[in-house]
Amino acid sequence: MHDTVFERSAPAESLIRDSLAETRPSVFWTEDAAAAGFARLDGPRDVDLAIVGGGYTGLWTAIRAKERNPNLRVLILEGRTVGWAASGRNGGFVEASLTHGESNGERRWPEELEQLERLGHANLDAIEEAVGRYGMKADFERTGTLTVAIEPHQVEWLDESGPKSDHSVGLDTTEVRAELNSPTYLAGRWDKRSTAMVHPGRFAAELARVASELGVEILEHSPVRSIDGDGDAMILHLEHGQVRAAKVALATNVFPSLLKRNKLMTVPVYDYVLMTEPLSTAQLASIGWGNRQGIADLANQFHYYRLSADNRILFGGYDAIYYYGGRIREQYEDRPESFAKLASHFFTTFPQLDGLKFSHRWAGAIDTSTRFCAFFGVARGGRVAYAAGFTGLGVAATRFAADVMLDKLDGLTTEYTELRMVRERPLPFPPEPAASIGINLTRRSLNRADHNKGRRDILLKTLDAAGLGFDS
Repeated sequence: MHDTVFERSAPAESLIRDSLAETRPSVFWTEDAAAAGFARLDGPRDVDLAIVGGGYTGLWTAIRAKERNPNLRVLILEGRTVGWAASGRNGGFVEASLTHGESNGERRWPEELEQLERLGHANLDAIEEAVGRYGMKADFERTGTLTVAIEPHQVEWLDESGPKSDHSVGLDTTEVRAELNSPTYLAGRWDKRSTAMVHPGRFAAELARVASELGVEILEHSPVRSIDGDGDAMILHLEHGQVRAAKVALATNVFPSLLKRNKLMTVPVYDYVLMTEPLSTAQLASIGWGNRQGIADLANQFHYYRLSADNRILFGGYDAIYYYGGRIREQYEDRPESFAKLASHFFTTFPQLDGLKFSHRWAGAIDTSTRFCAFFGVARGGRVAYAAGFTGLGVAATRFAADVMLDKLDGLTTEYTELRMVRERPLPFPPEPAASIGINLTRRSLNRADHNKGRRDILLKTLDAAGLGFDS
């Protein structure tokens, strides 16, 4: 066992304390987005398609449905406000991968990997095209991802991955630090086309704008309590009325499913994030970052970070906290020890930014599935479709999920619906207390691996053999 770079080069406690002194518990992205407000349900509705959830999945489903058939009566029912949960709290990495990375896809669907990668890149291209066509003002930048090795054994992992395309460039120590100057970087790989950066809050607001302009009705503060059937239609029961819909798409993400079959299919894992104040010209020059890539390191407990349009640094990840019972609670969002750890790791990464302050801190719950990417299905005789379990990599995959659900609701056989990845369901999580014990033991083993040159212990190897293993 050995210390990681964050323990070997930890900054002074006083620096961490001062950097967090004026931080407020608020989501920068949603605070910075001029989102339109929508009315709540005020009476019965009769629609062709009702969508439960006003995040990216629900918004894309509405847009894609209207693009397919402009005459459809489409209604989005959001329990709070559009984009307030994961869609407004994430890092803004719009990644091509539909499988949470190549290694996860290769382990689970090796015969489909080439096809899934092609579909993922086509999906990202389609998002970029839609941003341009609809004039979405969401700070969309196709900058790619810079993956960095911060421990010697991670350099070997980069070497083993090798170049994947003309757009993937391997970087040695000098080259990677020329892209972004951190003393922690030993090597890197810049994939220039697989990822775009976006302002999550503005992206949600712009998707809602586009949906509205296409004729979608959006209702906020209108949580759906239950669904049942009525002849050839479904009835959605809300606190202040009912909605009758020929078809329903469930886009509830981390929140409890309205279908009993999905009760144990996801668990909420809390991810914590810091946002700095804007960097001065001199501070930005001290680190470089002229190509504005998204950054991720190769640890099991990894960090992700990126620049905002006004040159703030978002710095998140590492801690992934599951709370007993799988509940979603506002009180879980403020975890001082996680924010202090992030601040410490930030200044180890960028010691030249000594004195920079953090303006915002927040957290969000990730809808984690045992296969670490989204799963799909239909219920109630094919009149209800669902997609969930994106596991922190859903900004782009939600558009793919929208097309899958719409294909399934229309009873179509398409390239999407024929994928084994789409047809298969993941294993459920066990009920408590087994879920909490298993998740926390796994987290401890991942931490041990990061302190032991990446070597996976018997628990992680067993999970790998069972198809439940995960690394970053």
